[in-house]
Amino acid sequence: MKWIGKVAGGLLGALVLGPIGAALGVILGHQFDEQYAPAVEPATPEELAEIGERFFRATFRVMGYLAKADGRVSELEVSAARAVMEELRLNAAQVREAINLFTAGKQPQFDLGAELTALGAACRGRADLARVFLEIQVRAALAGNNLEGPVRPLLNRIAAALGVSALEFLQIETVLRIQRGGFGAAGGARDAAAAESRQAKLEEAYRVLETSPTASDAEVVKSYRRQLHRHHPDKLKANGLPESMMAHAKQRTQQIIEAWELVRARRGIR
Repeated sequence: MKWIGKVAGGLLGALVLGPIGAALGVILGHQFDEQYAPAVEPATPEELAEIGERFFRATFRVMGYLAKADGRVSELEVSAARAVMEELRLNAAQVREAINLFTAGKQPQFDLGAELTALGAACRGRADLARVFLEIQVRAALAGNNLEGPVRPLLNRIAAALGVSALEFLQIETVLRIQRGGFGAAGGARDAAAAESRQAKLEEAYRVLETSPTASDAEVVKSYRRQLHRHHPDKLKANGLPESMMAHAKQRTQQIIEAWELVRARRGIR
């Protein structure tokens, strides 16, 4: 089972405007400055492997639990779980293990509270790991049932158990919905619709960077650097996130860079 310790690298993902639009301003006003986060004692390789194994097991068991939350698991929810496994580029043995864990999470005897307590202990002092775990669950749930029914309240419960605030949860959902919708520059702009599309992409870019159009250039640069630091694959790996999730960590980092390039170009920052 040594391979499990190398399974998780950085599933970071990235809500369009809608009912939560009014809350986005609140998020921007409550950003967390990570320089004040408590330092974490360096972990031994054995401890990191144990954290990675716990993270892997909890990821797919909780995913199965959420899929069964409304009493049945739909084909779409199964496909969403499979998509996560594919993005992680799991090998055949790892896929079998992930499927077994997903199935275990669907069983009536699965104890979500105990799972979250154990995961919380593994992530203690490593807030970024807890955030990544929640991002993985939100990503699968968005693809599976769009966070409908009992899934959203359960995700809020998971977030609270792992020390992720309601504001952070909202930001995670926002960025992941942006990523699912396809983030990037709009096409040629010769009419009002194209201009509106470009403006929407710019607004999305600010949300990905967790800043706002009214921020100064210095503040935008600081937000960009903070996001890169928070989601850097090497940092997450050093905190115990397994190797096989590294591809998604790089995807999230790429989204941050693309958002920065769009904002930088519009502002003329060099």
